[in-house]
Amino acid sequence: MTRKILLGAVAAVALSATGAFAADLPAYEPAPAVSAPAVPSFTWSGPYIGVQAGYAFGDTNISRIEPEGFIVGGYAGYNVQLDNSPIVFGIETDFNYSDVDDKRAGVRFQGDWTGATRARVGYAFDRFLAYGAAGVAYADREVRVRGIGSDSKTAVGWTVGGGVEYAAADNVAVRAEYRYSDFGKDRLLGRSVDGDEHRVMGGVAYKFDLGF
Repeated sequence: MTRKILLGAVAAVALSATGAFAADLPAYEPAPAVSAPAVPSFTWSGPYIGVQAGYAFGDTNISRIEPEGFIVGGYAGYNVQLDNSPIVFGIETDFNYSDVDDKRAGVRFQGDWTGATRARVGYAFDRFLAYGAAGVAYADREVRVRGIGSDSKTAVGWTVGGGVEYAAADNVAVRAEYRYSDFGKDRLLGRSVDGDEHRVMGGVAYKFDLGF
């Protein structure tokens, strides 16, 4: 009996000592999870400059004269996209060489250059941008009549259109655009001449990163 009592006492002391030792050990805490750094989303904000080319066709009030041809040139602008907003505002200007002309019965209508300054507003789907634009258009307008002579004016009118852009890289955007322009009336060779123009253009631009 005495032996059992002694063994029980030794076991009790051992268990008590083990519990005390375990209580003194530091508690284990898992290491905090490492979160990946946030990747900034794409923004359309900033200045850009690009080149473009396309095809134009139109009408005049000169009998059967319907000028058409190729256009090639450049454009530059500035966009502003507010934080966490898909709305993009901008302003853009362009200037182009024009090979648009037509000739009928000794009368030739042509224009050597064209340009516009427009306000833009668009809706961004991340790297896709759908936009509309409107503003002032200007173009060279020349009429030649065989046996009489020629006359030219800088026509000023209005333009409206829209298009889509895609940011193929953070600093490169490609676009496709349709534009309608009405250049109003000018007096050429003693006659009131008016005309309009439809054009389809494609372009590629470099967007500058301002760093803020």
